[in-house]
Amino acid sequence: MRVISGTARGRKLKEPAGFDIRPTSDMVKESVFNIIQFDIEGRRVLDLFAGTGQLGIEALSRGAGSAVFVDSKPEAAKLIRHNLELCGFSDTASVYVRDALKYLRGCEPFDLIFIDPPYDSALAGLSVQKIIEFDKLVTNGIIMCETKADHTPQVVSHPYMLIRQYTYGGVKISRYSRA
Repeated sequence: MRVISGTARGRKLKEPAGFDIRPTSDMVKESVFNIIQFDIEGRRVLDLFAGTGQLGIEALSRGAGSAVFVDSKPEAAKLIRHNLELCGFSDTASVYVRDALKYLRGCEPFDLIFIDPPYDSALAGLSVQKIIEFDKLVTNGIIMCETKADHTPQVVSHPYMLIRQYTYGGVKISRYSRA
């Protein structure tokens, strides 16, 4: 697992050992960032179910203004902090050990939100619902949600919209936006 592009390009990130995290593959991560490559610069990023922090770190490496990482596991938060320090992004990031859905209730809106929950849960759809319910995406903001390929994406209504879905083997990326 490595940072693909930007100021931290080529840095190897520490991977989890002995606890349950499923990092996004480099191929899927590269595809996601090819899709949003012109929508990162200066953006405020939220990495929900952050695990290793690699999605938010990749965004910071590519010019995001700041990033917030949320994971319910203290071990994951420790790993994220280590990876942020390794890449030199500790100053532009915050890490929270919190339930992702509860975090959404009180946070400020974001420009770019990554959702990558455990695949065998309903958390992807619930996260999108809560982002909409609490209006946590700015106008023209983007949500990138990673699920199993057979997952049915969350139905949304105006001003939110499902822009497109991308399938990479057993993985589906659903791109949402707010008009």
